[in-house]
Amino acid sequence: MIDFENKGFFKLKQDASYGEKVADLLLDDEQIVDSYKTMRDGVVFTTKRIISVNVQGITGSKKDFTSLPYKNIVAYSIETSGTFDLDSELEIYFSAVGKVRFEFSGKTSMLEVSKIISGHAL
Repeated sequence: MIDFENKGFFKLKQDASYGEKVADLLLDDEQIVDSYKTMRDGVVFTTKRIISVNVQGITGSKKDFTSLPYKNIVAYSIETSGTFDLDSELEIYFSAVGKVRFEFSGKTSMLEVSKIISGHAL
């Protein structure tokens, strides 16, 4: 499991193809909503959960998948990008895990990410 206390994803960028990395983990009635990646790591939002992917090793063939169900979210916070600071952030508080933090770059719509989470967690 990713150590969310000491490691964050930095500068996630939207990448629709990254969702393919978790396709084998999805349930029959689960759909990919959106996906984001860094150089190797990433995060995928589905209709049931958030799946973080930590690619390990030199070749990247070893991967750690962490499933974060929306039903365990107790609170979340978004920080949108500004005029000069284009980065945005998402902090989610899970009942069993604690705080998880993701940083996004570029024109990531944090309002859309918020709608995804709210639609499933509330």
